[in-house]
Amino acid sequence: MKISIDGRAAKWYRGTGIGTYTYQLINNLNQIDFLNDYLVFLPENSNIENNLHKNFDISLVKDGISENFWEQVRVPNILKDESADIYHVPQNGVGLSNKVSCKKVITLHDIIPLRMPETVSHRYLKIFNEEMPNILDSTSGIITVSEFSKQDIAKQFNYPLENIFVTHLAAEEVYTPLNKIHSKEYLKKKYGISDDFILYVGGFSPRKNILGLIEAFSILVKSHKSPINLVILGKQGPSYDKYKTRTLELNISDKVIFPGFIELNDMPIFYNASRLFVYPSFYEGFGLPPVEAMASGTPVIASNLTSVPEILGDSALLINPSSVDEIKNSMLNILEDKVLTLNLINKGFIHSSKYSWKKTAYDTLDAYKSICNLT
Repeated sequence: MKISIDGRAAKWYRGTGIGTYTYQLINNLNQIDFLNDYLVFLPENSNIENNLHKNFDISLVKDGISENFWEQVRVPNILKDESADIYHVPQNGVGLSNKVSCKKVITLHDIIPLRMPETVSHRYLKIFNEEMPNILDSTSGIITVSEFSKQDIAKQFNYPLENIFVTHLAAEEVYTPLNKIHSKEYLKKKYGISDDFILYVGGFSPRKNILGLIEAFSILVKSHKSPINLVILGKQGPSYDKYKTRTLELNISDKVIFPGFIELNDMPIFYNASRLFVYPSFYEGFGLPPVEAMASGTPVIASNLTSVPEILGDSALLINPSSVDEIKNSMLNILEDKVLTLNLINKGFIHSSKYSWKKTAYDTLDAYKSICNLT
């Protein structure tokens, strides 16, 4: 097969779920597939092009004028008809040209813009609503990241289930257990975080339920006797002021820390240094941070909605994200019950190992073959 992949998200959106997915998909296809020929569209200095094997060709693309990722990738790549048997656009199909005549597949991670439109940016919502119907009409198949998303997509768009392929995500190799004492010392020196802390990692979208977490934490600190902080990682978007204001109103602003966007190399250290990880999201297509936390040997509390139970199984404490009391009680149980903590750490570490980016790559290759009628 001649396979072409839009790899722009591997650089332009690195640090997000879609960026990590695109980077690791290309990286692992490179490791497992020496038979098929690839053409990958990449910006310069993507930190991946120098490691690709001879069956991978690179078509360099210029950085877009817009600083908004969705506006950048909205401009299609130029793909000649003879260049590919199948063309894969991983970022929900945005940027898929209608002039491409080969088989086309997109990775549609979720349909959050339709389920919770108030929680995505206006730019992305506009692009999704305007372009998704035409994108789906032109695709030969869809790749998605969970069985939940597969059913959600099929129901919403009346898309044939047999043409939707599930490829789970995985934690990157950097997420592994580290020395917790050294990790805490590193964070104290670099970020000034000295007390024990509960960790949240992810976007600042309202669907992530950070306000609910802050409310639950404000109750927790009244009943938990030892000093404890809440560390909320992520790029401080439009919702940040609302979250910070709420910590002031609850008189816990000195205990809730917003370090901002953290570079990849420091992320495993935050996971390892934390007492527990909380992910009380209202909606997820997959939910990668809890798997990263499990791979790092950190106990996890997560939502019992959408794809999260499918992905985490019984290896996390699953809570109703709308219940502040449930979130608080689960945090308190882990902080005060060493047996529960060790049980969750062990189960989570074993469970996270079931996911791997190589398996994602193998499953993706199987999807390509099915779409091209080669199986």
